[in-house]
Amino acid sequence: MTRLSGITPSGHVHLGNHLGALRRWATGGGPEDLYFISDLHAMTLPYRPERLRALTRENLAVLLASGITADSVFVQSDLAGELGALNWVLECTCGFGEAARMIQFKEKGAGQDSARLGLLTYPVLMAADILLQGATEVPVGVDQNQHVELARTLARRFNGGRGEVFVVPRAVVPKTAASVRDLSDPARKMAKSAQQQAGVVFVLDEPDVVRRKFRRAVTDDRASVRYDPDEQPAVANLLEILAACTGGSPYAATSAASTYAQLKDTVAEAVVELLRPVREGARELLDDPAELDRVREKGAARAAERARPRLDAAMRVAGLR
Repeated sequence: MTRLSGITPSGHVHLGNHLGALRRWATGGGPEDLYFISDLHAMTLPYRPERLRALTRENLAVLLASGITADSVFVQSDLAGELGALNWVLECTCGFGEAARMIQFKEKGAGQDSARLGLLTYPVLMAADILLQGATEVPVGVDQNQHVELARTLARRFNGGRGEVFVVPRAVVPKTAASVRDLSDPARKMAKSAQQQAGVVFVLDEPDVVRRKFRRAVTDDRASVRYDPDEQPAVANLLEILAACTGGSPYAATSAASTYAQLKDTVAEAVVELLRPVREGARELLDDPAELDRVREKGAARAAERARPRLDAAMRVAGLR
């Protein structure tokens, strides 16, 4: 079984990414699982090349520092040749209506003349990511399930007309995935793209910055530390973060503090200690670009080796070889 997961370098990696994905990848992954930095996906909206380049390296360093094995990690654009070839084959297998129905295009680009074509077609590129590596399972949230379904559709359509080339993947919902809310607004998820980043804790934030963000976290006027997501969502968010850091339950976490100030300090220290080895390890890698490049090249070589037989088969039965 091969699971494939990716992270898009559209911003700095934050606490929600670490608790909800990276930590799980590091501790629950199998020997055939693959993890990649999807820098090509970050190009579907306006971006600055130098920032994309820096964020790609930073995201790679954070994945490695989180404990994910080096030979299971690669950068998407390092397989640009293989992906470009398969992407064209799959685009010629996909209907316009299938691509246009994807929810993210409908939300961000439909009806806008300025929308980039890549925003319409990147779900096909995502299918190429999945099918090229022969992934059997793709862990996703609800917002990405539609894209995995497209990959399944294209795999079946291609196989049905030309032979069994692609594994038909399936989407899986992770059993445990912490949902971390923005500290300044618990109604929204912690996100890289947040306009106001005071409520977003980044993995590479210095300890004093982390403490300051938690001290400024919103609470409510109930003045009681109890776990009630409906009535006290901000406090519930803090308790869920504490529970995710300590391995307990948010209900049990209420015993760690009797006041909001004490709760904020307790959660802040738990987060600082959880992220400390990741932050320090990532900084070391970023300060040693030659080592980071070596690891990146090794991961790219392994991913390309895995992809080559499948790409060759697809090109051959498509009449291109």
